[in-house]
Amino acid sequence: MKGLEGKCAIVTGGSTGIGLATVMRLAAEKCKVGIIDINPLQLGKGQTWLQQYIHYVRCDITNDAEIEKAVKEMAEKLGPPSYLVNNAVNFIFKGLDASVEELDTICQTNIRGTSRVTHHVLPYLRKNKSSSIVNISSISGFVGQQNFATYTATKFAIRGLTRSWAVDLAKENIRVNTVCPGAVQTEGFVNAVKKMGLTIEQAQKEYGKTHLLNRVAQPAEIAAAIVFLLSEDASFITGSDLIVDGGYLAAVEKDIEKNFD
Repeated sequence: MKGLEGKCAIVTGGSTGIGLATVMRLAAEKCKVGIIDINPLQLGKGQTWLQQYIHYVRCDITNDAEIEKAVKEMAEKLGPPSYLVNNAVNFIFKGLDASVEELDTICQTNIRGTSRVTHHVLPYLRKNKSSSIVNISSISGFVGQQNFATYTATKFAIRGLTRSWAVDLAKENIRVNTVCPGAVQTEGFVNAVKKMGLTIEQAQKEYGKTHLLNRVAQPAEIAAAIVFLLSEDASFITGSDLIVDGGYLAAVEKDIEKNFD
């Protein structure tokens, strides 16, 4: 994609799932990538080629001092970033039964952490002729879902941050957009379905039927959308939501089910 080669990006939550897929896609475009994650980076077979493009720093994005140190290290090692992907997330699925601690925990990562990472990366983005930020929301940032209030609230908030930052930063030629995935077969998805006593095949069928394309997404499919929005191919897009949901939001669930009965 246009304009990525030789540039530098920072991806939070880049050790696994959508984050790692984004790192891989950026590296394939010959873009250097700084990975910020509380989880260790463990490259598998066939992924060692990434080492020439990436730099990993363990960082808890609820800790402002750690963020500042990590971003500074990334800039020193890879050069000033032109791109930021706010992908790090905490999954807490609760309704009105959520405790104060649970509410604080999810907001500290998903809202405050996202905001503070952006705060510390912004001085570097401002040094470039043009820069881009992509925040990761979800279909849960558009609709209500049973016992999802804690998570849903933060994903609505991410979309609000995107619009506000797009307004604030447009005069500096910094674009800000959101990618909103449907169900994605990440490590988190696999762990969650195992806890529910389902096989991966059963989960793919169960969740897949809520999407018009009758399947869940692969992380690389979401990464492609993220990298597009970062690139100069999306140079006239800012303040927007790119929905990558296999048609989940296009029809009510009962209509989707009729298509596959």
